[in-house]
Amino acid sequence: MTQKNAVGWFDIYVDDMARAAGFYETVLEQALEDMPDPTGKTEMKSFPADMGRYGAGGALSKSDHARPGAGGTVVYFSVQDCAQEEARVAEAGGEVVRPKFSIGEFGFVSLCRDTEGNLFGLNSMQ
Repeated sequence: MTQKNAVGWFDIYVDDMARAAGFYETVLEQALEDMPDPTGKTEMKSFPADMGRYGAGGALSKSDHARPGAGGTVVYFSVQDCAQEEARVAEAGGEVVRPKFSIGEFGFVSLCRDTEGNLFGLNSMQ
C-alpha cells in the first residue's frame, strides 16, 4: 500500500461567502475560484492547488450541514513569511490571536481568526 498524506482535503465553513472569500483573498493575496458541488447543496470557493503536488487542497464551504467557529482543528497555510500575511489580517476584518512565533526547526507560525470566527494558522520557514 502506498503511503498517503494525512490530509487529503479541507473545508473551512463560512456563513458569508463573499465576506470570507474577500478576507482570504486579501490576507493570502490569491484569488479563490468558484467550485461546483456535485450535491448542489453547498456553495464552495477553492484555494489555488495542484492536486499532483505534496500537501492538501481545500475550499471555503457554505452549507447547512456544518457551521464555522473555533474548535479543535486548525488549518495552516504555507506562506513565504507569515509576518507579511499576518499584517493583512486586521485590515481584512480578522484578528491576530498569537503573532508570529518560532516553532524551532519547523519555522514560524502565526495564529489568526477569520471573519467567520474560524481559527487558522500561517506557517513559514522565515
